[in-house]
Amino acid sequence: MDALDDLDLRVSGCRACPRLVDWREEVARTKRAAFADQTYWGRPVPGFGPPDARLLIIGLAPAAHGGNRTGRMFTGDRSGDVLYQALYDVGLASQPTSVAMDDGLELYGVRITAPVHCAPPDNKPTPGERETCRPWLVQELRLLRPTVRAVVVLGAFGWQATLPALAEAGWRVPRPRPAFGHGVRVGVDRSDGGDGGGGPDGLDLFGCFHVSQRNTFTGKLTPAMLREVLSTAARAAGLGK
Repeated sequence: MDALDDLDLRVSGCRACPRLVDWREEVARTKRAAFADQTYWGRPVPGFGPPDARLLIIGLAPAAHGGNRTGRMFTGDRSGDVLYQALYDVGLASQPTSVAMDDGLELYGVRITAPVHCAPPDNKPTPGERETCRPWLVQELRLLRPTVRAVVVLGAFGWQATLPALAEAGWRVPRPRPAFGHGVRVGVDRSDGGDGGGGPDGLDLFGCFHVSQRNTFTGKLTPAMLREVLSTAARAAGLGK
C-alpha cells in the first residue's frame, strides 16, 4: 500500500463531524427508492485517481445518493455525468461514464478530490466542517506535490478551501488571495522557491463553475465551458490532447 492509498483508507474511517456522520449514515439506511436494492457506501469518500497525478480536480463534497452511495467521487449522479463526459472528451478518462467502483473507469494523470469528504445535508457543508476536513486535503496535496502541476477548483466553496490548504502544503499563495471566478488562472510558487505556473516547482490554479445541476441546467456552465477549462489545465499539466 502506498502513502496515498493509506491516506484514502484513513479518510474513509473519519468520524470527526457529528452532523455529517449522522446525515451520511441516515441516507445510507433510508436510501432513495431507485437504489433501494443497493448497499450504500455511507462513509467519507476518498479521492480517486492515480498517485502520480499531474492534474488535481477539487470539488465540493460527495452527493448523498452519488458518492455517498457508490464510494467514488462524482460517481452515480448527474454532476458526475457532466464531469466524466468532459474528462473523456478531452482525453483524460477511459470512458465517459462513472457509475460504480468496479465499472473499469481509469483517469489519465488526473485525480479528483474534495475539501469535504462526507455528503452534507442540502449539499451545504458548513465553513466549520470545511475547516475540520482541511487536514485531509493538505495531506493529499503534500503527497501529490512531486507530480501535480495544475489544479482545477470547481466552485467558490472549494476555492476558499484550496487556497489555505495549498499554503499549508508548501506553496506560496499570492496575497491578496486571488478571488474565485470561472476561467481564472493563477500561478502559484512553491514556498521553498521556484517559479510559479506549471514548471518543475510551481503549479497553475484554475477556477471553474461547479458542475452542479443548477449550473448545468441553467447554462451557467456549459459542456464547452467545462471542456475549455479542463483542456487548458491539462496542457498546463502536460496532459491531454
